[in-house]
Amino acid sequence: MKRLTKHLPQRLWRRLRDHRDDRGVSMLEFAGFLPILLVIGMAAIQLGLIGYGINQAGSAARAAARAASQGDNGAAAGQAAVSGWLNPNVSAAEGADLTTATVTLQVPAVIPLLPSVTVERHATMPTDD
Repeated sequence: MKRLTKHLPQRLWRRLRDHRDDRGVSMLEFAGFLPILLVIGMAAIQLGLIGYGINQAGSAARAAARAASQGDNGAAAGQAAVSGWLNPNVSAAEGADLTTATVTLQVPAVIPLLPSVTVERHATMPTDD
């Protein structure tokens, strides 16, 4: 009986020590990796916004060039083709044969340390006579 009680606390101690070492490790790993996941997610959102801005600027440039080539207000058509929160700068120059429209807009930054991105698109259409 003496021999059993002598080894029992040591066995229990080893068992508790081995069990206690792994407790909470996965939570610490997740907490350490969470900032990296957040930055990757925000970078993906930023790239999506830049793509959206490029798409909107191209559509606005085509709409402005089309309207200006037909004698309408190209700047107003370009402004109407873009989401208002992008605040585009639209200019259309009508020539004798070709009408060119330029749209410039700022895509806001999602990550605070990065600057906003400027997107510029041009479109050229033949001028209607």
